[in-house]
Amino acid sequence: MRGIKTTAIVLLAILTAAAMTFAAWLGSSVVETNQQQAAFAAFYTPPDPLPPTPGTVIRTEPLGVDVPGASAHRILYVSERPDGTPAASSGMIFIPDSPAPPEGRPVVAWAHGTLGMGDPCVPSRSTNPLQDTDHWLDQMMSLGYVVVTTDYVGLGTPGPSLYLIAQSEVRDIVTSVRAARNIPEAAAGSRYVTWGHSQGGHSSIWTGHLGEQYAPELELLGVSAAAPALNLPDIMGAQWDTTVGWVIGPDVVESWPVHYPDLPLDGVISTTASKTWPFLVDECIKQATLEGLALETAGQRFFDINPQDDPAWAAAVQEQTPAPLPPGMPVFIAQGTDDEVVLPWPNAIVEQEWCDAGSDISVLWMGGITHMKAAVTAGPSAVEWIADRFAGRPAPRTCDVPPAVPPTYPDAGTSQS
Repeated sequence: MRGIKTTAIVLLAILTAAAMTFAAWLGSSVVETNQQQAAFAAFYTPPDPLPPTPGTVIRTEPLGVDVPGASAHRILYVSERPDGTPAASSGMIFIPDSPAPPEGRPVVAWAHGTLGMGDPCVPSRSTNPLQDTDHWLDQMMSLGYVVVTTDYVGLGTPGPSLYLIAQSEVRDIVTSVRAARNIPEAAAGSRYVTWGHSQGGHSSIWTGHLGEQYAPELELLGVSAAAPALNLPDIMGAQWDTTVGWVIGPDVVESWPVHYPDLPLDGVISTTASKTWPFLVDECIKQATLEGLALETAGQRFFDINPQDDPAWAAAVQEQTPAPLPPGMPVFIAQGTDDEVVLPWPNAIVEQEWCDAGSDISVLWMGGITHMKAAVTAGPSAVEWIADRFAGRPAPRTCDVPPAVPPTYPDAGTSQS
């Protein structure tokens, strides 16, 4: 008995010491993060008033990371809100060391996925600005492409941020390309292709519809995405009462009522959500997922109902869901079969519907790949597809190959849209 007590005391001492060590590390990490973000403040503070021309470069500085065969820079540039009002966005640009061709370098506009709305979550302000770029950024540098990225207006810069609002995010993408063209050492041409992951996949694909309208002087050759959030009605229908609701919900509640002022929250989000979302919205994605999982385990839901049960929400969700792209606008989609966020079957429905509509769509199904690994796994295939667009080769279609998963809601056998 004495031995059991002794063992218990030792175990308790070890756990207490571990907890104290973790608490000390966490406190140190928070202090370090706050110091880093304070040091960034001057760079990310835009002038008042802003320059009126979208794509104007406000300032640049070295990003402080090594990219073989290239230079990397942090940028602050002028984008615009859906009503055309100038707004500041930050981002990054990667410029190959190789000489530029006479017509200017091809441009790839990268759009990142959901990361959280707090300043430390923003790629150009984070401790890991190259996240999600493994296996494709280096290849693009060796091919001589300029890669420009947007953080989106309101992430790391004055808000509001408009999460999954195409009319905002597409403007951020095309103005990032304009900004690249305004950086002399980039020698960026007018031809570009978009490439994005998750939220950024939604933005990238929507550029196929809106890019020419917003930036007619640029030549969009194709749009590409890994695990893109395209079929919003079915994704929301399947995920509203899961952990994903807690991770994505705060970003939606922060953003959508700004663009759609008549969207109701009462009766749509839970009492717990109404009290916690203002804090959760600034959590970075890993912490938000852990907190969402804990809340779900405790029996809490972010949404009281499927938001689409409310007519105003249903209309907004449908408006932010892209229609099939017309023939002549090549599209590449990569989707993992084990994706737990952007579930595979809604994008199987997208593939089927877009093939039926005649879209020039090529889909890569990645067996066993989860959401977080989608972009880095698909990267080499995306590079090859993008290279073909810049080379002027015909766009492939994979419509003769059925989707890797059935294009139906798994439990009901039918789509939920």
